Amino acid sequence: MGTLLLTSCGQTGNKAAPEEEFTYEVDRFGDISVLRYRLPAFEQLTAAEKEFIYYLSEAALCGRDILWDQNFRYNMAIRKTIEAVIDTYTGDRESADYKAFVTYAKRVFFANGIHHHYSNDKFVPAFSADYFARLVSGSDAARLPLKEGQTAADLTALLTPVLFDPSLYAKKVDQTEGADMITASANNFYEGVTQAEVEKYYASLADPADPRPVSWGLNTKVVRLDGRVTEIPWKSGGMYGQAIDKIVYWLEKARDVALSETQKQELELLIQYYRSGDLKTWDDYNVLWAGNTGLSVDYINGFIETYGDPMGMKATWEAVVDYKDTEASKRTGKITENAQWFEDHSPVDSQYRKEKVTGVAASVINVAMLGGDCYPASPLGINLPNSNWIRAEAGSKSVTLANITDAKDIVARGSGFLQEFAFDQAEIDRAVQWGSLSDALHTDMHECIGHASGKLAPGTDPNALKNYASPLEEMRADLFALYFMMDPKMTEIGLMTSDEPAKAQYENYIRNGFLTQIVRIQPGKDIEQAHMRCRSAIAHWVYEKGKADNVIEVVSRDGKTYIRINDYQKLRALFGEMLKEVQRIKSEGDFAAGKSIIENYGVKIDQDLHREMLERYAKLNLAPYSGFVNPIMTPVTDSNGKITDVKIEYCSDYLGQMIEYGKNYSFLPAW
Repeated sequence: MGTLLLTSCGQTGNKAAPEEEFTYEVDRFGDISVLRYRLPAFEQLTAAEKEFIYYLSEAALCGRDILWDQNFRYNMAIRKTIEAVIDTYTGDRESADYKAFVTYAKRVFFANGIHHHYSNDKFVPAFSADYFARLVSGSDAARLPLKEGQTAADLTALLTPVLFDPSLYAKKVDQTEGADMITASANNFYEGVTQAEVEKYYASLADPADPRPVSWGLNTKVVRLDGRVTEIPWKSGGMYGQAIDKIVYWLEKARDVALSETQKQELELLIQYYRSGDLKTWDDYNVLWAGNTGLSVDYINGFIETYGDPMGMKATWEAVVDYKDTEASKRTGKITENAQWFEDHSPVDSQYRKEKVTGVAASVINVAMLGGDCYPASPLGINLPNSNWIRAEAGSKSVTLANITDAKDIVARGSGFLQEFAFDQAEIDRAVQWGSLSDALHTDMHECIGHASGKLAPGTDPNALKNYASPLEEMRADLFALYFMMDPKMTEIGLMTSDEPAKAQYENYIRNGFLTQIVRIQPGKDIEQAHMRCRSAIAHWVYEKGKADNVIEVVSRDGKTYIRINDYQKLRALFGEMLKEVQRIKSEGDFAAGKSIIENYGVKIDQDLHREMLERYAKLNLAPYSGFVNPIMTPVTDSNGKITDVKIEYCSDYLGQMIEYGKNYSFLPAW
């Protein structure tokens, strides 16, 4: 059986403490809290399941460099410079400047680059360019990412404006209305091309009549080569090939010990895709993966989500390895068993509902390893594949990440947040009693049936909504969950015993979308991130549409702003009305209407309210963002080298894990 140990990183510590003694937060800096997540009941897994998890976990760690380079073309050189300084700098490590450098390094590691993981704004170092030069010159030149013939001074001269000029590469993703989103964004998906050229290029590839279109552009970089626009594929032997080959190495080991023949076949397809870059193979893999349900161990691995591309086409690399929480999955089972009922009773136009909801498979899982764009910041729920036609024909898998959610909930207890921002004691009491259940149900329904609902009209281009596609898709899933949270069906099928959890969720959602989420935004900035735009748009739209009936009231009390819901049923009706419109926008590819709803309700922030929220939040001494360190897995083998067990250690050194990953899981060159 597995042994669970507490540890720094890579050093064995004591046996894991009981829940009440386990320290979840391991680091705090800037606006970030770094946590650990437990692996509950890992010891009860079979040796075969543990071996499979171990190989998949190694594959999950091997693609880290890919994300760094995707986020910004100088990120790899910057990270390797930071690592060299931390490991070899010979100067004073107790000075205020050095401590500011370490904080900066932690922020860069957390964001997988020099742009904030959520706001996309470039970090501003709290130390000078001169001090940076001293750090580099005082470190081992052999460890610096120097090009041939380059000196430490040359490296410093190159990186200094990149790091310290606030106007240079200011935003990783810039979706400012009217801007050329390609040239204005610092991400590394495009080079030497404009937005108009990219749109023209992909329009020439798309076939609107194809009922099963591939996800054009998902796994390539677009460049200008010999005067023409073309793509460089991310595959073995191509761009990112060195890292992809390492991923494939571990996926082959996982394939050979797969827990079923179907799982073996899907891994073989994934390996073929990584070798060829063929998006048709990627679709074949996803069809098989989506239909392979009820597994004790599962995974995500690939170029998947497109939030990092302002065009909504290029996918960042990510990986998750998980095992099923059997008891908690009974809850999601009730939702998926009734998926057709929810679809049939959706308030959207009947022509945009699915006549037959196909293969919605949902479960609650425990994460065993996070990688790529899921590390250190992790999602709470996932629904895949993203392809509309695969969802319609083969179904989808939806998971709620139980141990990730639990860690965040435990750390949030007793923070004083509710006491500061909830309208009254009744709202606080509802949140305390029902908050965990209501959040879990909302996530379950968002992922299980929200993303799986609805259909496109015949001939609608899946990419028609462009940069607004992601926030609109999140709105559709959120609204579906919010609308049905208050439905009597929820108590009928045993998910709730009353509508109190639904009320708690309505209060939490509107409070967050209208007030508290903006503490994550810097003063004077707009909302950029897709999920935040989604929540802001929903909260402000239903507030405005419900003004005549005073459905939601903005209350000022003792100089503080609060939100009070006066009519939950009318609010539910507004959620349904908005869901109907958002589904129509998606089904018809109505770009103008999608743009209008996001730009008018989801982007701008009231600056007076923003200042108030920031001041109130600052008094609570909370970090608005959180992420995780991974556990450390050590295989135990028999005399023949066969893995018989996997030892789990819980890391307590965030910076140490980042440095370790840089040494052991870095396969791409700095330049």
